[in-house]
Amino acid sequence: MFSLIIPVYKNEANLDRLLAELVKLSTRTSQELEVVLVVDGSPDRCYEILRARLPNLPLRSQLVLLSRNFGSFAAVAAGLHIARGDFFAVLAADLQEPPELAEKFFRILSSDEADVVFGVRERRSDPLFSELASNAFWKVYRRFVIRDMPRGGVDVFGCNRTIRDRLLQFQESNTNLIALLFWVGYRRAYVHYERRARREGKSAWTLAKKLRLSLNSIFNFTDVPIQLLLYSGAMALILACVGAVLVVLSRLLGHIRVPGYTPIVVAILFFGALTSLGLGIVGEYLWLTLQNTRGRPHYVVMRADEYRGAMESEPVPSLSARSGQ
Repeated sequence: MFSLIIPVYKNEANLDRLLAELVKLSTRTSQELEVVLVVDGSPDRCYEILRARLPNLPLRSQLVLLSRNFGSFAAVAAGLHIARGDFFAVLAADLQEPPELAEKFFRILSSDEADVVFGVRERRSDPLFSELASNAFWKVYRRFVIRDMPRGGVDVFGCNRTIRDRLLQFQESNTNLIALLFWVGYRRAYVHYERRARREGKSAWTLAKKLRLSLNSIFNFTDVPIQLLLYSGAMALILACVGAVLVVLSRLLGHIRVPGYTPIVVAILFFGALTSLGLGIVGEYLWLTLQNTRGRPHYVVMRADEYRGAMESEPVPSLSARSGQ
């Protein structure tokens, strides 16, 4: 059986089109398709609409409601945990990734050509500034963190049960599932696609969330920031020593008659900024360490139901006991 996991957050406007596409997809897959929709504490009516519509659709599905907004990756992890398939795919609810992409994922995985499949964007219909910022980030990320990451990054993926089980073993907080997939290794395949423009609603993927994900993706997978801090500190020490020698010589030679105001201010500003930067970087790593040692669950399931097509539905009573794994 195939399992398609879709996190849902502020997608009320395009749910009708999403469900229609999923029904069509279920008729084309070579094995039975199970759709797992995880409502990530969405403030709109996503959950109510899905709960009313899913029992009447010819589609095997599970509907999960998280107790609050835990983030996209936590929602994906919740979906992967409860999914019952042998092969898994993850897509976004806004349909910017074509549903046919999941069909290609399942075909590659079921033929045992790879253990994990990544969707690679060839082009993206995003605003110019967003596209430039994304390209710049992924270029730096590929250079210093994960060299195997495709240009432009990865948003969606598919995997077999072995990879799914490996992912669920990790208990890291504030991490990046895509980066974990590259860290784990195994056989990889890539499917290229063109990302669609969003047709309904407004993306909840704000600049603040993008920045937070960028920082988590860096600090969880590399010590490059600490190395940069070390090198910057060493360079600053050398420059400070050189500057001190020049100031002393100038004073001895009579070029500086009054102890300099400018060198003092420059030194204070430079080393104050460097100290603040260093404390911020070290503090970020300490915060991640604290988050991981707390052992809190990554998500909390508030309610879950399973629907076996239009003729039968039943609740899943034991799901809450498994939440957060």
